[in-house]
Amino acid sequence: MMQALPSPPPPSLQHQLQPLPEKETTTAISLNQIIVSKQAGRHQQSSPREVLPYSETKLLAPKQPILQPRRTNPLIWFGAILCLIFSLLLIFFGIATLILYLVVKPKHPVFDVPNASLNGIYFDSPEFFNGDLTFLANFSNPNHKLDVRFEHVDIEVYFSNRLIGTQALQPFTQRPREIRLQAVRVISSLVYLPQNSAVELQKQVLSNKVNYNIRATFKLKAILGLFHYNYWLHGRCEMAISGPPTGVLVARSCNTNR
Repeated sequence: MMQALPSPPPPSLQHQLQPLPEKETTTAISLNQIIVSKQAGRHQQSSPREVLPYSETKLLAPKQPILQPRRTNPLIWFGAILCLIFSLLLIFFGIATLILYLVVKPKHPVFDVPNASLNGIYFDSPEFFNGDLTFLANFSNPNHKLDVRFEHVDIEVYFSNRLIGTQALQPFTQRPREIRLQAVRVISSLVYLPQNSAVELQKQVLSNKVNYNIRATFKLKAILGLFHYNYWLHGRCEMAISGPPTGVLVARSCNTNR
């Protein structure tokens, strides 16, 4: 008696019973290997990759030169230090000068002629004359904290822009806020004057008003403790004096500047 064959499984079950695909096998690569690809041919066709040891790839890398620091010349360091010291000193003295100027507020002395007398004018010839002029010079120091020393004092007398006499004074020192009066006598002896200037002087004597110009030049030293500085000062005075022999000061205009 024949036995019946079992019925085939349904299609859905056959689909589930299909064998699983085989797993692809992978080759493990050690960490000290690097894959290098080669390209050949004009069309750059890829070829099988070759695996090189990591130790051999080190030889392929270009070596970079090692730069060593260069030593600076000692003369350059010395020059740089000198420049630094000079710059610091320059800044220090600049600041100190500015502070002193703001604190002291220096003012230059003032020159003035408060009085004058014309004792005589006479001519030996039409172009040579003699004269005797005396005036009172006033020097004042308006500073509150600065001493002033007049190291050089030169006074000149002009008529019609022609020098007719000069006088130099001895050096002296003025304390702050001090006033100094000094009589100055200028004698003109056989002074040459051009004809037009001589004629003009004679006319002024007859009109009882002679115009003289005084030009003073001073070399000063301002002193504040251990600090001092020198500078030049110029004084100008225009005077109108009555005729000799008893000429007196009628008018004046004075200024002092650097």
